[in-house]
Amino acid sequence: MTFRLGIVGAGQFAGQFAKLFAAHPEISSVHVTDVLPERAEALVQRLGLDGTHPTFEAMLDDGGLDAVAIFTQRWTHGPLVLDALRAGKHVYSAVPMAISEGEIAEIIEAVRETGLTYMMGETSYYNPATVYARGRREEGAFGRIFYAEGDYVHDMDLGFYEAYQYSGGADWKRTASYPPMLYPTHSVGGVLGAIGGHAVSVSCIGVRDERGDGVFDRDVSMFGNDFSNATALFELAGGGSMRINEFRRVGYPSHLRESRFRFFGTEGSFEQLVEAAVWQDKEGFEDVTAQLRAHRTVDLDDPSLADVAPALREAFVSGLAPVHDSGRLPAELRGLPNGHEGSHHFLVDDFATAVSRGTLPTVNAWEAARYTLPGIVAHESALRGGERLPVPDFGDAPIALERRGPRGLLDGRH
Repeated sequence: MTFRLGIVGAGQFAGQFAKLFAAHPEISSVHVTDVLPERAEALVQRLGLDGTHPTFEAMLDDGGLDAVAIFTQRWTHGPLVLDALRAGKHVYSAVPMAISEGEIAEIIEAVRETGLTYMMGETSYYNPATVYARGRREEGAFGRIFYAEGDYVHDMDLGFYEAYQYSGGADWKRTASYPPMLYPTHSVGGVLGAIGGHAVSVSCIGVRDERGDGVFDRDVSMFGNDFSNATALFELAGGGSMRINEFRRVGYPSHLRESRFRFFGTEGSFEQLVEAAVWQDKEGFEDVTAQLRAHRTVDLDDPSLADVAPALREAFVSGLAPVHDSGRLPAELRGLPNGHEGSHHFLVDDFATAVSRGTLPTVNAWEAARYTLPGIVAHESALRGGERLPVPDFGDAPIALERRGPRGLLDGRH
C-alpha cells in the first residue's frame, strides 16, 4: 500500500531527501510547504514534485496526505510533530526529537494513543562506524562493552555560519547560539545505535565562547546560551560509561568527518579517526578503514548544492560504504544521491516501510528519546557547573504497539 507525503520546510536538508522520498516505491506523491512559499515552489519545480501547500496548517488539513516529513529549524520539531500526530499524520522528523523532556513525553504519549508512525531521522544510526560496531557487538567480538565515545565535532567556521544565515535571516545570530548539547543525537545516537541501552545519569562541563562575534553571546542568544563546546560523561544502564563531545569551536576537519566513535570492550575495541578506523583485540589490530569508506554519489559542484556552503557539501554527497547492507534497499533508490556517509537511503526506506507496512521503525519515539533526552539533561548539568543529574528513561518501545496504516485505519499488525 502506497501513501502520500508532505514535506515541511524546503531548505538545504529537505531538498536532498525530497528526491529520495519521491523515488521510493511505497510513496505515491510528495507535496511541500515552507514559511517562504518561493522556496517550496522552487523545490517542487526543480524535482518535479506534486505541488505545494500555502501553510503547515493547510497541509495538516489535507485529508489526502497521510504523512509529513519535518525539516524545520531544530527547536521547532517538538510542537510541529505533536500537531501532525494529533491531525492523524504519520511523522518523519529531522533531529533532534525535541528540546525539552516535556515535549518528548508528549510525543511518546501521542504515538501510543494514535498508533501512528513516528521516526526520527538520525543519520548516525547508519554511520558506517556505527554499523560496523553494531555488527561486531552482535557477534560478541567486544565481550562486554564498558566504555564508548561519540563526538560531533563541527566547527562553526566550516559551513555553520552560512547555514544559520540561510535559515535564520537577519536575526541569524540569535539562533546560531543553539546550545551544543541540545543537538546530541549524532553523537549519542551513534554510540547507543551500536551498543543499545540508555543513559541513567550525567555530569557535563560547558565551555563558554570567547570569539566575541555575537554568536554564543548570552545577550544575543534566543536560548540565553554562551556555551560553544560541551563534554558530558554518562553512566549507562547495566554499568559502564559513555563520553560525548559536542564541539562548535574546534580545530578539526569537520568537512571531512562530522562524527567519530570509539568503543572499548573486555575482549576487543574499535577506534575511528578522520581517515582511519582500527579494530583491536588482545592479539593485535586490523585496519578496517576500507570497509567504512563511503563513496561519493554527486560531485561537490552539482547544481543541486548551490545553496549549500562548500564546507558542508561533503556530507550531502557521500554514498554507501562496503559495510552497508545495500541489498535491503529498493532498486529505485540505488544510484540516487545519498548523504551523511550513506545514511539517507536507509532512513527514507525505514520510514516508508514503517508507514506502508505498519511496522515499528528502528529509531522510533522511544529510541529517539534515548538519543535526545541525555543531551537535554547534560545541558542542564553544564548550567549547574557539572552537577551530576539523573537521566529519565521512557522504556523500550511496546512490542505490541497498535499500529495504523497509511489511511489512519487500524491494520492489526504489530
